[in-house]
Amino acid sequence: MVKELIIDSSPNGATIALLQDKQLVELHKETVSNNYTVGDIYLGRVKKIMPGLNAAFIDVGYEKDAFLHYLDLGPQVQSLLKLTKQVKGGSYQSKLLDKLKLEADINKSGKISEILTKNQLIPVQIAKEPISTKGPRLSSDLSIAGRYVVLVPFSETISISKKIKSNTERTRLRKIVEGIKPEHFGVIIRTVSEGKGVTEMQKDLLDLIAKWESFMTRLPSTEPSKKVLGEIDRTSTLLRDILNPDFQHIYVNDNSIYEEVRSYVHEISPDLESIVRLHKHRDPIFEHYGVEKQIKSAFGKTVNLAGGAYLVIEHTEALHVIDVNSGNRTANKENQEENALQVNKEAAREIARQLRLRDMGGIVVVDFIDMHKPQNRKDLFDFLRDEMAHDRAKHTILPPSKFGLVQITRQRVRPEMNIVTSEVCPTCHGTGTIRSSILLLDDIENNFNYILVEQNEKHITLCVHPYLEAYIRKGLISRQIKWYFKYGQWIKVKGMSSYQLTEFRFMNAKDEEIKL
Repeated sequence: MVKELIIDSSPNGATIALLQDKQLVELHKETVSNNYTVGDIYLGRVKKIMPGLNAAFIDVGYEKDAFLHYLDLGPQVQSLLKLTKQVKGGSYQSKLLDKLKLEADINKSGKISEILTKNQLIPVQIAKEPISTKGPRLSSDLSIAGRYVVLVPFSETISISKKIKSNTERTRLRKIVEGIKPEHFGVIIRTVSEGKGVTEMQKDLLDLIAKWESFMTRLPSTEPSKKVLGEIDRTSTLLRDILNPDFQHIYVNDNSIYEEVRSYVHEISPDLESIVRLHKHRDPIFEHYGVEKQIKSAFGKTVNLAGGAYLVIEHTEALHVIDVNSGNRTANKENQEENALQVNKEAAREIARQLRLRDMGGIVVVDFIDMHKPQNRKDLFDFLRDEMAHDRAKHTILPPSKFGLVQITRQRVRPEMNIVTSEVCPTCHGTGTIRSSILLLDDIENNFNYILVEQNEKHITLCVHPYLEAYIRKGLISRQIKWYFKYGQWIKVKGMSSYQLTEFRFMNAKDEEIKL
């Protein structure tokens, strides 16, 4: 499986596309002011205790109070509260936990009113980003994730990923961590650490300890509801979690982000540094690598499949519904059951991709084409489970019911990715009134008079829809040649398939848009 990461940087943030065998499987947007990211640690203030919910609402600076359930407090929340009080009071000076006497674990079936009080300060970590009308979901069971290990304060436990099967390897990793972990810190050993040496494991753990020390340094001066420690940016988080030898290329269109990504890849996996490349082509990076077209085809209400079948995806507040239709696929009337299985498998593969791509979470109900044989329903269930195995989000799949319905629950920690694929009417722009399109070239030439004559710009490029580009280049004495004689310089014309029919923009010599 060949993987590629394509990063499209813009002044408002970055869009990150993950491709597997040239097919888009994940899309992530990161804004410049992306607060309340999963993993960020805030100094929260208890606003309200809700005994009926056994939960509390915490002020972390968001417009709506964040939610902290008793089960998300963590067994050592009393030690965390004790540490916070001592650090804010100035009586605890150590940056680690060696000088702290840990409190007893809380009762799993206890009441939150026994632990927290109104206006109390408590460090909390974002477990789920704000979604729809809800504020962030919090946890006070803090952890700091690295490339190979996860550091868990107020614990002594060393846990190893279940995906590492070899007992010899598990014993080796445990001994490495036991020799370097500090007192009162637990460690979770991640799957990617399999086969790694002492030096790599130690460096990763020391980096996490340095982050904890940074947290302890900032905590005394941090105001309530403010961030104490931030998670690394989304790009680095993705690389940390999924980078492996399957990756062939990482393309970036911004020089500064290119240097950051290359430096980070060198830090976590030096042998893969050469796969990071700077995109220098004049075409937009997503258009050049075919991502833009895949986005437009994958995010609509109807998703067409290669064999002629299609999916209809509907979203409601409570759940997502996906309907599988055979469409114009030709079926052998004598073998409808086999045909239904083939269509369902094709749909299952695309559904697994769509859940990752749109980051759909909560409850998903899929209405597959009815199949009467129990063995076929089992085959479909096994096939869907195998396809979903690539999904990093926690999920549960129930076997198909006799009505052909499959229920899926999928972890939701970020807002669903929703891209509008319908376009505004290129003639009326949604107003219902139109202006004569014959004036379009007049508008372009009026702008030429301003840009070329008054602003004296050189080497400009006109970006238009491909239809308009063809019209401008048409003929022996084309419109483009007439412009050359009129303005005394050659004006490049570039077709942009993502533009609306009457949309046009001007770029300068540095390929930056000229604002009018």
